[in-house]
Amino acid sequence: MINYVTGNLTSLNPAFAIIETNGVGYGLYISLQTYSLIQNQTTSKLFTESVYIRDDNPKHYGFATEEERDLFRKLISVSGVGGASAILMLSSLSAPEIAGAINTANVTMLKSIKGIGDKTAQRIVVDLKGKLGKHEGGISQILTTSYNKNKDEALMALTTLGFPKIAAEKAIEKAIKQQGVNTDNVEQLIKQALKNFN
Repeated sequence: MINYVTGNLTSLNPAFAIIETNGVGYGLYISLQTYSLIQNQTTSKLFTESVYIRDDNPKHYGFATEEERDLFRKLISVSGVGGASAILMLSSLSAPEIAGAINTANVTMLKSIKGIGDKTAQRIVVDLKGKLGKHEGGISQILTTSYNKNKDEALMALTTLGFPKIAAEKAIEKAIKQQGVNTDNVEQLIKQALKNFN
């Protein structure tokens, strides 16, 4: 089992990172929380977790902190919550928001996340309430890059997460036009776009 990977950050978008170490590039799915912490780094250390859909088809995830990985592990321990759903949760809400929603049985907040229905939200609360410590994270940073670059990064993140490109483009435009989201903040743009898929 690989616990963490340290190396050169050779590729990064808000949903995926590649870290090269000893000539090997490790591709890891990441959350917006992790992206916001490592986006300005040239080298990085990511704590890893592998989730097996089938025995021969694992998906590998990376986290900037052990606390975020711990929350991810607890989320995927719940029946009906897979790696992709857990990463969407960690990208849609900060770790403290998720922990707070679970500990206060705020099913409505959990249901606001794409792919989390009423039954799954209730199951998360039943299984994890009282088992979560104080999770830090969700640091939001303002990007000073161009308007189009941020839209492109948001689109790449959504398509990496499995959303159709056309639907993702519409969700981004809706976030900008109807919800007045500032495109200088790519993480916020993605979070709002995710809500437009419901």
